[in-house]
Amino acid sequence: MEILEFTLTPFMMNCFVLKDGGEAIVIDPGEATPELKAAVADSDVKMIFNTHCHIDHVGGNAEMVEATGAPLVCHAADLPLLRSVAQQGMMFGVSVPPSPEPDRLIEEGETITIGSVDLKVVHTPGHAPGHVVLVGDGFVFGGDVLFQGSIGRTDLPGGSFDQLIQSIKTKMLTLPDETIVYCGHGPATTIGAERAGNPFLV
Repeated sequence: MEILEFTLTPFMMNCFVLKDGGEAIVIDPGEATPELKAAVADSDVKMIFNTHCHIDHVGGNAEMVEATGAPLVCHAADLPLLRSVAQQGMMFGVSVPPSPEPDRLIEEGETITIGSVDLKVVHTPGHAPGHVVLVGDGFVFGGDVLFQGSIGRTDLPGGSFDQLIQSIKTKMLTLPDETIVYCGHGPATTIGAERAGNPFLV
């Protein structure tokens, strides 16, 4: 198994590629850079996966779908966000290409398999209504739920501080302490480190 990280867009968001057994998944393509495209050129890309549909995480959807032929996947509760990327861009003064419609809507409890790696889908609303994380064996792609020493912002449309804290406590902090959290912004952390020292959770 190989996990690649790409820091993209003016928002400095983290896009991840997980590769195993000749297959790959692209998680949150904020933009479709040549480096990102090259990283998956040798793989059968099984899906383009949005943990949530804020502009900084979906700006490369159209180009990556076109480049790979892979289906686009997100949670149904984030469809309004996905369909409003142009309006979101106006809020921040940036231009973002529209995203295609998803080919598949994901739900909590489903399992995505890439090569020999199983990723469990867990619904974690609060930062966005349809936010989901992907839990593997010893790691989680956490999107914008939990950061090193911080949490996702809740002042955007559809955000809820109380809901986010609930998601973190009931969905993230139930994972083992040694679980690596690959965050949507900033460095990776662990569940144990955030349980012990995150000021929003202590």
